[in-house]
Amino acid sequence: MDQFKQISTFAEVATRGSLSAAARAEGVAPAMIGRRLDALEERLDVKLLQRTTRKIALTIEGAAFLEDCQRILAELEEAETSVSERSAKASGQLTISAPAGFGRQHVAPLIPNFLAEHKEVKLTLNLNDRVVDLIGEGVDVAIRIAALTDSNLIGVKLADNKRVVVASPDYLKRHGRPVTLDDLHQHNCLTFSSDGSQRGWTFRENGKNVLRKVEGNMVCNDGAVLHDWALSGKGLAWRSMWEVGSEIETGKLVTVLDEFNAPGNDIYAIFAQRRHLPLRIRAFVDFLRASYSKPNYWQPKV
Repeated sequence: MDQFKQISTFAEVATRGSLSAAARAEGVAPAMIGRRLDALEERLDVKLLQRTTRKIALTIEGAAFLEDCQRILAELEEAETSVSERSAKASGQLTISAPAGFGRQHVAPLIPNFLAEHKEVKLTLNLNDRVVDLIGEGVDVAIRIAALTDSNLIGVKLADNKRVVVASPDYLKRHGRPVTLDDLHQHNCLTFSSDGSQRGWTFRENGKNVLRKVEGNMVCNDGAVLHDWALSGKGLAWRSMWEVGSEIETGKLVTVLDEFNAPGNDIYAIFAQRRHLPLRIRAFVDFLRASYSKPNYWQPKV
């Protein structure tokens, strides 16, 4: 405790520029401040401050030491705030956005348990497959299945995930199995579109991620529909493992082009700030991460 008090007093004196100012801020006599500084310099065996009756100046060693002290004190303050917030109750309105299919399967079912733990939180869940404007639309947390690209936002990884190209055994029997990415042009690709333009499929080729434009006669803005079309043998679909894992396990769907699977499709919670994050947001993100990390959570349910 004495060592910490000496360090905090040194930082206070260096910041305020005088013993008397630091003493007034702390409510003690200037002589007490002086004794703490003397003890600190004696313990470290180094001169930190040049003191005269009129002013105080940092020595070279003192200036370097001050930087370390300020960093340590700031980290301690942040740790204390974090602990204090954990002991407090989360409360208030929480607005969550999530992709429709993932939200139905892996967000909505967890919300009752979260609210049972945090009874003073009121939650709104918006399900859609477009990229929402968090600040403009008043969204606290957006769940996204992609790496964060906006440097103005904060992303916390919730779980691993990958996307695979799948088809029914019947479709592959009728149309053959694609072996190269160029073979996709010979297949009916079931594509996703949320704004009128079709998105490509991302693969790993020659050590780089590449976006391949694909074509087909069936387009939809709902991933669950693409899933159903693939199951019914209408074509190839590029879907996440959380969605098609059970059908792959039972053989209803078969993966193709596995050697071209690209990374970067993991599951993230996205929010607009890190410092002074409301407890309800931090609690919800931690709850999802803990839920998804449970043993066997992602095991196919057949």
